[in-house]
Amino acid sequence: MKLPWDRISPIQLVDTVTGQSVREPTEVRACWSSSAWYVQFRCTDHYVVSVFEKRDDPLYEQDVVEVFIDEEGDGHRYLEVELSPYNVVFDARIKREKDGAVCADVSWDMELLETRVFIESSAMRVYEFRFPLETFTRKPQVGMEWRVNFYRIDEQPEGTREYQAWGPTREVNYHLPSRFGRLLFV
Repeated sequence: MKLPWDRISPIQLVDTVTGQSVREPTEVRACWSSSAWYVQFRCTDHYVVSVFEKRDDPLYEQDVVEVFIDEEGDGHRYLEVELSPYNVVFDARIKREKDGAVCADVSWDMELLETRVFIESSAMRVYEFRFPLETFTRKPQVGMEWRVNFYRIDEQPEGTREYQAWGPTREVNYHLPSRFGRLLFV
């Protein structure tokens, strides 16, 4: 299925702590069909760091894009799906306790998840996810809302990291569901 990415308005990720612009911009687009939810990240990236090769390796330690999905919107159970620059997947079911402790079940794999990563130009890397709707308890329908957040961790040549988010968490911690945005299916 060819998706109309060029006709979908992007959102810009910002610095997760300050909410300000970032050095290496990231645009995210999303759309859905009767069978899947699709997400695309377009990342300016002049310097790539990623050595991981196996599913569920700790991709978050290097360059990565991430999607957090809280179908119920209560912040207690959500999905975390990550993709490395070389199309390696990390997926987990997350349980967040009332005290903020996070437990990740990495033994879970999202069945039928499809991903791809390609280089569009020397400084543009594109990441695409196809999330099968049968994965979700609350399948999208017009007017439904999920709590989600989109993130990117970008290693810089001098050894610093840039943390980006759709909904800034105001700290270097992506596991703050109260900061997830509201995604409305239209």
